[in-house]
Amino acid sequence: MSYLALKHAHMMFAIISIVLFMLRAWLAVPSPARINNKLLKILPHINDTLLLIFGIWLAVSLKFNPLENSPWLAAKIIGLVLYIIVGTIAIKRGKTRGQRLMAALASIAIFSYIYGAAVTKSPLSWLVL
Repeated sequence: MSYLALKHAHMMFAIISIVLFMLRAWLAVPSPARINNKLLKILPHINDTLLLIFGIWLAVSLKFNPLENSPWLAAKIIGLVLYIIVGTIAIKRGKTRGQRLMAALASIAIFSYIYGAAVTKSPLSWLVL
């Protein structure tokens, strides 16, 4: 698969990921029990797995090493871990509506940071513009 095909597939899965997250958060912030749809429980995991596979494939094919020569990639990985942790608070672990709302907004901000790090190729993300 060509570099452009890999990159565009990764970008497509990223867009689908944030759209699915925002849909699930919109349903879960008032009440996590509102996410009863089996498709909404399974589809994000399938999409995010594909997103991760294509991201790893890109990094390997371009010989990016987040520990040596790609600090922006290391920043994306750290951001991804934070996004997952905060996202679980937004979708199911937050005890109150306020906690879930703040976690949902924080997750979207973290996703924006990750996207900015990818676009700018800098761990400073959007701050370098």
